[in-house]
Amino acid sequence: MTEGGLILTFNAGSSTVKLGFYRVEGARATALGRGVIDFRDEPLEFRVTLEGRRLTQPLPGADAQDMGAVLARSLDWLGGHLPLDRLRAIGHRVVHGGDIFTGPARIDPATLARIEDLASLAPLHQPQSLRLIHAMRSLLPDTVQTASFDTAFHATNPPIARRFAIPRALHDRGVKRYGFHGLSYHFIAGALRRMGLPSDARVVAAHLGSGASLCGMAGGRSLDTSMGFSTIDGIPMATRSGTLDPGVLLHLLGPMGMSLAEVENMLYRESGLLGVSGIDADSRELLESAAPEAAEAIELFCFRIAGEVARLAATLGGLDALVFTAGIGENQPRIRAMVADRLAWLGVALDAPANAANRIEIGADRARVRCLVIPTDEEQVIADQAVALLSADRG
Repeated sequence: MTEGGLILTFNAGSSTVKLGFYRVEGARATALGRGVIDFRDEPLEFRVTLEGRRLTQPLPGADAQDMGAVLARSLDWLGGHLPLDRLRAIGHRVVHGGDIFTGPARIDPATLARIEDLASLAPLHQPQSLRLIHAMRSLLPDTVQTASFDTAFHATNPPIARRFAIPRALHDRGVKRYGFHGLSYHFIAGALRRMGLPSDARVVAAHLGSGASLCGMAGGRSLDTSMGFSTIDGIPMATRSGTLDPGVLLHLLGPMGMSLAEVENMLYRESGLLGVSGIDADSRELLESAAPEAAEAIELFCFRIAGEVARLAATLGGLDALVFTAGIGENQPRIRAMVADRLAWLGVALDAPANAANRIEIGADRARVRCLVIPTDEEQVIADQAVALLSADRG
């Protein structure tokens, strides 16, 4: 592939689209900048950081429901700042790849059809990614598009870690544990390798953001994870419930008379930190609040994180390193400290000043478990995987 070519990455959230801009250098993509369109903004605007400059392009009159038109206007403006005529590929984050996609894939009609078939397994994320893919295929039909799957990193989980105790026929029809946030864990695994962590180190990584999960890794491979079939599984999140007794769902749908749509909305949008506190979904706001409900929500969050670290340590047969990443994991020392306090028995102890400063190494000097804060970069993984697919195409 031509040196200096460009890669665009797209990471579609439920209400935002994040873009990454990369220059191809050998087998790696080098970041040039980032952009975001928040479809909740009125009026819409395209906010960009490009080689240290912050730029904002208003999109007056743009219809937030017409993603193609919004992207067309955004890219037209971006072309004045980047040589889009040298665009080589567009990489997309796709949350669910099922059992089909165990690595990145070039998007062709067959791949797109399979991604669409999996949309029901990730109703909060997959439809938005598909809208974005279709829009970009219409705008730039001759440009290679690639998909990087959040589930793919967990394809190395052993069969026992992927199975529910339900009839085998349902497992065979895809009702199993998949795991998510794989692009983040892929990046963390690479970062640990570059930091010189022993290849056989037993690591639990905690991706703590508005969506949150944990992953147990050894040898840079995922062996178990907190999220299973869906993105509402595992620990409580900003508005998602996390793991729930199935009997609760039967009770809500039966005696309490809730509809399936009401239960789905409650689990995805009204639970987690928001549901427990009744105040806010943002852990920063809850940490500042004097309300006992806010304190309880934070305590439950940390209680469940610590419990999941312990469970994953059992899967790994021990724990050598604990990594905090994503928005909460990278930036909230109090939550890291509360989690660590519950794991002292496992050999976790923090250096208070290092933790307060959000340093990379936050573990106490003599602690048995190495504790780290590593900023994640899912877009970098998407870009690198796009470059790899292009290189493979060229033989």
